[in-house]
Amino acid sequence: MTPTDLIFDAGFLTAAATAFAAGFLSFLSPCVLPIVPPYLAYMGGVTVSDMGTGRPSARGRVLLAALFFVLGLSTVFLMMGLGASALGQALGAWKDTLARVSGLVVMIFGAHFIGVYRIGFLDREMRFDTGDQGGSALGAYLLGLAFAFGWTPCLGPVLGTIASMAMVEGTIGRGMALLSAYAAGLGLPFLIVAAFFPSLGGALAFMRRNMGRIEKISGLLLWTIGLMMLTGQLSDLSFWLLDTFPALAELG
Repeated sequence: MTPTDLIFDAGFLTAAATAFAAGFLSFLSPCVLPIVPPYLAYMGGVTVSDMGTGRPSARGRVLLAALFFVLGLSTVFLMMGLGASALGQALGAWKDTLARVSGLVVMIFGAHFIGVYRIGFLDREMRFDTGDQGGSALGAYLLGLAFAFGWTPCLGPVLGTIASMAMVEGTIGRGMALLSAYAAGLGLPFLIVAAFFPSLGGALAFMRRNMGRIEKISGLLLWTIGLMMLTGQLSDLSFWLLDTFPALAELG
């Protein structure tokens, strides 16, 4: 078995798909979605109105800035995956207990999003000032780093869920791959908005109007994942998928 097989086996598919979906839900969160157009415009050195015109020059600048922004936040998430995986390996003897405790914490986060109760610090974000870096690739990369760090309290429940899953994955490679899937789920929509902003006005407005429902869906997803981690059913789901769709075994 090659090192690649150890990371990308069929049993890992469920966790990676969950991480990607969690990243996309993070993009739709109330502390991310509303700032996407002005952030992209600032990073590209244009105005939101310029983005709306769809001019190739403005689109190219914004898309390049978005790419470096996504690279910046992905850098932080990869380091988080490395740290979480290393911690999980160090606590390998308590892997089952760690999974259950992590599952319980994730369920608490999920209940917060569903609205059962509110955890105050999860409703705030801390934004870092990277200076006047608009309109440059370096500035966009720095803003990506700042975004990943500064929005952690807001993204924390979802990001913490994926980090918890990375802790119990068993290898550093799998843990980092899991956080990469989360980064892709969060970063890919930024690139799509940057490339097709003039055509997405209606979709973005619809999402903003339904943020409450999106947040509850996120909470339900977190709560369900937490319950599966607590009961050990997350691994059972992977085996069920392999039994139901044998072709998935060819991925490993």
